[in-house]
Amino acid sequence: MKFIGMFLKLIGSVIKTAVILAICSSILFIAYKGNQPMQVPQAPKGMTYFDFIADRIDAAKTVEPSRCGWGMMLSLVALGPIYSFVYTEVGIHPDGFLARGTSSDPDIPKDVAGAKWYEVPGIWWNTVERLSWTMVGKPAAYGCKFRQVRVQIYPDP
Repeated sequence: MKFIGMFLKLIGSVIKTAVILAICSSILFIAYKGNQPMQVPQAPKGMTYFDFIADRIDAAKTVEPSRCGWGMMLSLVALGPIYSFVYTEVGIHPDGFLARGTSSDPDIPKDVAGAKWYEVPGIWWNTVERLSWTMVGKPAAYGCKFRQVRVQIYPDP
């Protein structure tokens, strides 16, 4: 009986350690990628994702925040992770269950079908960047009219 208890404690500590490592490595990955130049073609050369988000927060302050500025930013925070996961899955498995129920969208990754497991985080991050640009970076023809992304001179990496 004592052996089973020790074994279950060992499994519990291994799972707890794996979860902590997964969370820490995810934070480090996002911190690293967020400080790299964006891969979105329309983004100013050298602009990082964190620079982009800071610029969009500043832009949200210039529109009527009670009308839509902060609502757009909140929709990015609330819907961005869901859409980025779904679009990454659809891009990697174009014949899968989610792909059958997902409308065509230019933000769905192309040419990534059957990607290896270690390529998925990079594909996901590129999808996050594209979705963020689509949601709050493009000048809108209707609704919230954020100012254009400020072009600054960003240092070459």
